[in-house]
Amino acid sequence: MSKALEKRKIGSMNQEVTFIGFGALSIGRDWGLADKQRPDEKEAGIVMNSVLDLGINLIDTASAYHRSEERIGNSISSRRNEYVLASKCGEHNEEPGTFYDFSYNAIKESIDRSLTLLKTDVIDLMQIHFGPDPEKVITDGETVRAMKDAQKEGKIRYLGASIDGELARQCILSGDFDVMQMEYHLLNQQNVDNIKLGQEKGLGVFIRTGLGRGLLTAKALQAEVKPTKLQQLLELVNNDGDLLSTLALNFLYENKGISSVLIGTKNLEHFKKNIELLEKDFDKELLIKAIEIGKN
Repeated sequence: MSKALEKRKIGSMNQEVTFIGFGALSIGRDWGLADKQRPDEKEAGIVMNSVLDLGINLIDTASAYHRSEERIGNSISSRRNEYVLASKCGEHNEEPGTFYDFSYNAIKESIDRSLTLLKTDVIDLMQIHFGPDPEKVITDGETVRAMKDAQKEGKIRYLGASIDGELARQCILSGDFDVMQMEYHLLNQQNVDNIKLGQEKGLGVFIRTGLGRGLLTAKALQAEVKPTKLQQLLELVNNDGDLLSTLALNFLYENKGISSVLIGTKNLEHFKKNIELLEKDFDKELLIKAIEIGKN
């Protein structure tokens, strides 16, 4: 069994997810460092089906990802029993942009819309897609109340939140959530204690930006401005971008508190390459040094 397809159990959901999950942002929304153009409907369908063919069983999307939910519904709803489906609410689709509304009615309507677009009777995990004032959303409580009511109605199975830092800690301790989605990678290790706490509480932990928004890949070599930590990492790997990705992915893999790392792409070959890089042999001493660089 490859590392990418290793199943990790989420106690709070009594479900297993593959270590590598698919982040479905760029199949539905113009996004990226260079080529921002989303694929057409046919190509998006090929990518989605191919990801499932590889054995990946977690798909993460959001209302805010423009046509992502619709394309998932059109291309893989017939294979619904093959994947854990996660979406988000709070940030709403309004192409070419988005808007935030965390009121009870807006959240309930958003969940119903997501169900229709995804062509499913139930969404396994609905996460709060926080905006500029997450503390207010948590304090007001309308969003969580709407999600819990949708859960009682059988529309969603579990609740999650996509947030970092102290507010992530508060969400973990609140008892309201089954999964936390957080940023974590070699260049930003600030959520390390939250990951540990989530594991202790039996919550699932999904990692976004595990490759530092492309900075922990060969793309870093083309970056005009390189942060000091990144420059040091590149020197450590002798400017080998693939080795940098191997270290970054295995840094995440070796943390057993992480349930799944969401890799987002519109290019299937890039996705496959990341799976291959996770499997490559590497010098453990290099990883120890890379972690120390990231911490400092």
